[in-house]
Amino acid sequence: MLKHILAATTLIGATLAANTASAFCLFNCDYTKTKYPVVLAPGVLGFDKLVGFVDYWYGIPSAMRDGGAKVYPTSASAFNSSEVRGEQLLSQVQNILAISGAQKVNLIGHSHGGFSARYVANILPTKVASLTMVHSPVKGVPGTNIIMGIAPAGTVSGSVVSAVGDAVSNFITFLAGNDYKEDFMASMNSLTPQNAAIFNAKHTGGVPATTCGEGAYSANGIKNYSWSGTSSVTNVLDPLDTFFGIVGLVATSEANDGLVGKCSSHFGKVIRDDYPHNHGDAINHMFGVRGLFTPDPTDLYRQHANRLKSAGL
Repeated sequence: MLKHILAATTLIGATLAANTASAFCLFNCDYTKTKYPVVLAPGVLGFDKLVGFVDYWYGIPSAMRDGGAKVYPTSASAFNSSEVRGEQLLSQVQNILAISGAQKVNLIGHSHGGFSARYVANILPTKVASLTMVHSPVKGVPGTNIIMGIAPAGTVSGSVVSAVGDAVSNFITFLAGNDYKEDFMASMNSLTPQNAAIFNAKHTGGVPATTCGEGAYSANGIKNYSWSGTSSVTNVLDPLDTFFGIVGLVATSEANDGLVGKCSSHFGKVIRDDYPHNHGDAINHMFGVRGLFTPDPTDLYRQHANRLKSAGL
């Protein structure tokens, strides 16, 4: 019951925000005015707001709303399988469609959120206008096999890693004011290349047939896009850069953003796969700190909303 109340409250708040354009808009006030609402699906950690003021999509929803877009950030388990998180997004998308009256939505998924978006598109193909993967490991993260190897199910090490991971996940979910089931190891297992391949076989639209090619630009009436970066360390003042700098050395052998490989991120029409951004910069964290003279992440989302608008979406 608590979960449903919280979800309803969050959705009502998002609806009000989605329909509130900036009072300070002077130019290009319809630049991002897509035909269908934009729904944002978070990756691991899964929050919309943490402790009430830390936004997952820092400054991004408001940047798109300034130009007329209706934007709905969603939430999910901090860590869980692609299917469980996909069902969580599915429920929210159905509510957004009902409350907004929209016929379709444009889904944008960051990281593991890309899997959630693709899951929803497979269940509700006639209700999804476009799919956009942002720094999403479409073909998996090889480094997750290291975790699965160190902590196999049914072993002491597996139990310890699972317990610690779930404790952290539950704490994040608590701070976000959510009430989701958490399963750290299920998340890691979903992101292995072999299980990503199984997921891709079930959700084929937009997945490249070659190692580093593009996927179908359109499948099942849905337009497919992706973009990503290849800079794991972008600003030494950003505390996340230390994490991505280290993880990027073991996550994959190809150029990466500190977690996701360049070729692994390809999906549909590849807008660009070498932005000077890391995995956190993709969602404008921490609080907008990024490399000097690098593109503003909020501009990438505004440009993409305009791209969707121009495509009649």
